[in-house]
Amino acid sequence: MNTNFGYVALMGEPNVGKSTLLNRLVGTKLAIVTHKAQTTRTNLIGIQNREGTQIAFVDTPGIFNPKTKLDQVMVKSAWGSIKYADIISLMVQPKSGKLEENEGIIKRLKQLEKDQAKIILIVNKIDLVNPSELLKLVDAFSKRMDFAKVFLISAKKGDGIEDLIEWYSDNLPKGPWLFPPDQISSQSVQSLACDITREKLLLRLHQEIPYNLGVETDQWKEMKNNEVRIDQNIVVARDGHKAMVIGASGSCIKQVGIDARKDISKLLGQKVHLFLRVTVRKKWMDDEKRLREMGFGQP
Repeated sequence: MNTNFGYVALMGEPNVGKSTLLNRLVGTKLAIVTHKAQTTRTNLIGIQNREGTQIAFVDTPGIFNPKTKLDQVMVKSAWGSIKYADIISLMVQPKSGKLEENEGIIKRLKQLEKDQAKIILIVNKIDLVNPSELLKLVDAFSKRMDFAKVFLISAKKGDGIEDLIEWYSDNLPKGPWLFPPDQISSQSVQSLACDITREKLLLRLHQEIPYNLGVETDQWKEMKNNEVRIDQNIVVARDGHKAMVIGASGSCIKQVGIDARKDISKLLGQKVHLFLRVTVRKKWMDDEKRLREMGFGQP
């Protein structure tokens, strides 16, 4: 067999750059990226085909101490990805990647069976600190765990990415490809479209609102002339949040719709007619039935 296939899990604390790295690795924007922690809520698989190798990169939610049912789903989803991973990539960044803050993750990774998966360390955002700080960080982590390889990268700028991809390709098992050559993600276009709208909301809203909202598809209707009508529902937990999402005279939701429509149209290669509404569902983040209906699985 002349083909290779494997799963590569990207793990780490929130906001270390996992989604930015995924987008860089697959060569297109799949994962939404904001400056806010906990932007990624479910595992997202991005697929890269490289000569005879197909790599399925799994962008996982950041690992943190869960408070709500949704938080529990997110963390459980992240740890669930290692069950089938051939390579586990622990990502840290110099500014917040202290050893003690990752101790819980390292302790759990060390409990894995010896031959279950190769574990590497990726230090991201290397352009933000001087080399001496990087060496201290790598030394501290290397003393705590025997990593198969250590990579220093800048996912945003692309530094070190080619070496990382080559190492992945050389260390995946022989096997048939699991995805068609033209497929770039395991996630449905409806789900990706919802993520795009949520990204635009995260970029415009502040304080606690971003962590208390979700986006779901009400209707997806293919139309004539390669056009599509998409109706999405923005879910918030409080009446006050609804007013802020809508904005003065509808200014916020209008701009979110404009920005999201552009990116969704680019994703689909179609003209998009996007319609947004806002619904208040108190404590929806602790409603197991509602979370399953919104695609988050069972806590």
